[in-house]
Amino acid sequence: MFKLTIKESSLGGLLASTYLGYTLVFWLYPFLWLGILSFTDWQFIGLPTFSGLKNCLAVLHDPLFWKAMKNVFLFLLYYLPIVLSASLLFAFGLSKLNYGKAFIALSFLLANVSSGVAYSIVFSKLFSEYGPINLFLQAHFGLNVPWFTAPDVAMISIALIVTWKFVGYYGLIFYSGLLAIPKEIYDAAALDQTRPVKRLFRLTLPLMNAQIVMVLVLAISVAFALFTEPYLITGGGPLDSTTTPMVVMYEAAFRRMQPGWAATMSIFVAAFSFSLIWLVRKLLEKNIEIV
Repeated sequence: MFKLTIKESSLGGLLASTYLGYTLVFWLYPFLWLGILSFTDWQFIGLPTFSGLKNCLAVLHDPLFWKAMKNVFLFLLYYLPIVLSASLLFAFGLSKLNYGKAFIALSFLLANVSSGVAYSIVFSKLFSEYGPINLFLQAHFGLNVPWFTAPDVAMISIALIVTWKFVGYYGLIFYSGLLAIPKEIYDAAALDQTRPVKRLFRLTLPLMNAQIVMVLVLAISVAFALFTEPYLITGGGPLDSTTTPMVVMYEAAFRRMQPGWAATMSIFVAAFSFSLIWLVRKLLEKNIEIV
């Protein structure tokens, strides 16, 4: 029995060591290197030289950094209402279907695993000045929307594209929340003649608190990590209206050869992201038990 325990422990240690090795190589080492870079000057050649708080002060006094942070919150202002409402509609629609649920769910989920480069190119053509969307709006409503060329509209356009990517993923999360609500609760509400709107806001949404908070956390993470769509479609323009922290970091690290500055900025962005996620969870997360 003792020998068997030793063998099991050895096997468990061997299996765990592979994960620990992975963590050391792909998580701990990059974090340590990030910390070192944030206090040094380096241009990918030679040895880094200690610079103290120079990078930190440079980031704090850089107007482009604060512009990019402002754009993140502006993106969230557009993105959250659109993606939450679209995902909820998708979940409710999916729950009403009797046939073809798996096919429709996978069809929507396909957008989430699509190549960011590929769909960015497609949407840049769809939303172009003479693209099919503007041609349709011009023919039926006399409108010609400057989707990517007007500073006031460009970020909304990016939000719509990112919504298309994640609506199926978030919708399935909401759908799982709907399935977890006992049917008896709705039967009791029907006996009390509860109106659909009141049932939605007093029963369904409160009982889906865990799923809603989860989607909010994921959406905030997406906003602070936004790169592919603004970089490929607008290049951060017009007038830096769609530039994001990831775009600024990329430009600093690989265009201006300032990886230390980019590393310092990434720490600030991570702190902002963590703080906002913590605040959302603190304000909205509730421990709801369905008895």
